[in-house]
Amino acid sequence: MKLFSNILNHKFWWAGILVLFTFILLLSGLLHTRFDLTQEKRYTLSNATKELLLQPEEPVEIDVYLTGNLSSGFRKLKIATEELLENYRDYSKGRLQFRFIKPDEGVDDSSRAQLYDSLAKMGIKPFNNTESNAEEKSERWIFPAALIKYKDKSLAVDLMSGKSGMDEESTLNYSESLLEFKFDDAIHKLTRNSFPVVAYAAGNGEPLNPTVRDLFDLMRNNYRFGVMDLHQGILNADTISALLIIKPSVSFTEDEKIKIDQYIMQGGKVIWCIDKLYAEFDSLLRAKSDFVAFDKNLNLDDQLFKYGVRINSDLLQDLDAAKQPIVVGNQGGKPQIERLPFPYYPLLTSPSGHPIAKNLDRVLSIFPSSIDTVKARGIRKTILLASDTNSRMLSTPAIISLQSVKSEEDIQSFTLGNVPVAVLLEGNFNSLYANRFSQQMQDSIPNLTGMSFLPASIKPSKQIVMSDADIVTNVVTQTDGPLPMGTQQFENYQFANREFFMNCMDYMVGDTAILETRNKDFTLRLLDKNKLKEEKTFWQIINTGGPMLLVLLTGLFIQWNRKKKYTA
Repeated sequence: MKLFSNILNHKFWWAGILVLFTFILLLSGLLHTRFDLTQEKRYTLSNATKELLLQPEEPVEIDVYLTGNLSSGFRKLKIATEELLENYRDYSKGRLQFRFIKPDEGVDDSSRAQLYDSLAKMGIKPFNNTESNAEEKSERWIFPAALIKYKDKSLAVDLMSGKSGMDEESTLNYSESLLEFKFDDAIHKLTRNSFPVVAYAAGNGEPLNPTVRDLFDLMRNNYRFGVMDLHQGILNADTISALLIIKPSVSFTEDEKIKIDQYIMQGGKVIWCIDKLYAEFDSLLRAKSDFVAFDKNLNLDDQLFKYGVRINSDLLQDLDAAKQPIVVGNQGGKPQIERLPFPYYPLLTSPSGHPIAKNLDRVLSIFPSSIDTVKARGIRKTILLASDTNSRMLSTPAIISLQSVKSEEDIQSFTLGNVPVAVLLEGNFNSLYANRFSQQMQDSIPNLTGMSFLPASIKPSKQIVMSDADIVTNVVTQTDGPLPMGTQQFENYQFANREFFMNCMDYMVGDTAILETRNKDFTLRLLDKNKLKEEKTFWQIINTGGPMLLVLLTGLFIQWNRKKKYTA
């Protein structure tokens, strides 16, 4: 305090203040520290992110295309991205560098379409950013994406995320909350040295056609992936990290069930996507009338029950459903078609807040069944996806009709809520065949599995059971071919099926710590727009005149203090 008082009393006091201010600026540049005072720790990197940034052997380069003449909402997203990457750069100790560039700057009109096409192939698509005010409406193309490059590989990151029904302000805030997870996920996939092996089970009618094109592309781009015939192959958990059983239609033999069971006992992970009943929309259209959904008799009930779940022989309906074109009448000999919510296509959400499904848009399901969890010692069960609060179940024999909801009485029968459709099982599983085999039968097990019989898991494992295989398949159209997973063709909207499935895979065989960064919640603290409009002039005066008045008063005080000091 004495030093500061001496500086103020000196005739060149202003020079001392200037030197002191310069010293503080230099010191702050050398000692770079952040203080995150937000309640949700918005600007604090997770420990998994900090560890990830120190792993790359060579520099990671990031080109961010979100720049140029942006609306206020997108400018906020750009600032959030820049602040995050500055934080990344500091913690990476020079391993990560980034820049903001405008990809179409200086490109003539004839080359722009070609440029947009090449960017789209990398996963970077232009976005029409429209901004309106009382005077004019402006439109501009922007690129809310980034391209991460490491060695000879690159991966696009879409900076935009959203949920159906969100306004632009909420969508951009939601996008900001997922930035860390998206950049972490991309950097991890580019810089990892080993790729888990994932097998796709075949031999029981599992699809090997364009309906799983998107699934196969995702697997091949992120894992060492292959198709395995359960009749002939041996499942070894030391080499195969995860097994996918997708939409089988042929009953499993006991030998095949033993192979799967012993694979799980070795610590292998399985994702079951099972349609228990045969029910397809195409069949409904071809029949042009009601038809009965029948059980496929896959011979898996006892095995899944032993592990902790039961897929019921019913069909789940919900009033919160995707739309389908349905004939509602006839006029002039022509059918009148409207797109109405189709209760057999429930839109699913997560009731548990598990990292796999948290902060996701809704997931589209098609003719799902309900799942019950049952007692299984030592197994932790988590519901990943469930229906909304207006659901009902149609028990077998379930009669499927295009117009299954015909009256107010039908609507009132939707009294159930949060009916499970996808369940995560974790722990040490017990074999279905424990205490069921004679010694002679146990001795024959090595011929099927390559190992001696295991009555219980030798290490913890994980399984995910979905009662609707169409969550991970894709629609195939005559005009566009296979569509991305979760795309509702008639509404031109893509639900979060792909993100959900990839999160399932990351949780099963990837880095679960990175997946935890999905749990970040950004509280949207919005200003009262009506109050802001009414008091706009007042706050403009305060913000511009206030600092000037403060400087003037400070100068007058210093002069008064000096005059008082020296006249005395």
